[in-house]
Amino acid sequence: MQGHLSVWLVKHGLVHRSLGFDYQGIETLQIKPEDWHSIAVILYVYGYNYLRSQCAYDVAPGGLLASVYHLTRIEYGVDQPEEVCIKVFAPRSNPRIPSVFWVWKSADFQERESYDMLGISYENHPRLKRILMPESWIGWPLRKDYIAPNFYEIQDAH
Repeated sequence: MQGHLSVWLVKHGLVHRSLGFDYQGIETLQIKPEDWHSIAVILYVYGYNYLRSQCAYDVAPGGLLASVYHLTRIEYGVDQPEEVCIKVFAPRSNPRIPSVFWVWKSADFQERESYDMLGISYENHPRLKRILMPESWIGWPLRKDYIAPNFYEIQDAH
């Protein structure tokens, strides 16, 4: 079943895949990485002016990585704003997704965290570097095939 936004995207010839609705009734769409930036700009112009959150996850060991965007269409006088969830999948061998920092500035730290934890490279991000782990850290801690280093941090006991 296609939702309101999916029907609108089809009407305007924009390539995507409907993933149905989540448990709250929010429409979920899959967008290809190469189409993501242009569709993000179109969604912003269409009224999705607020990036509520961005996160990423490892779909399966050795499988795809996913970057997830929760967008909200905020308008004055509307009690229940429209929401949509966008999923962009990338191969783990070369996980590259266009950054939407220049569309929604709130993507800044969120895309950096996804890079730091999963190694997804957000193209054209102005400050894409580690945000939680030290710059010298090797690997991507939230990948399902990540092997933790064989050492323990010694902390002061106070």
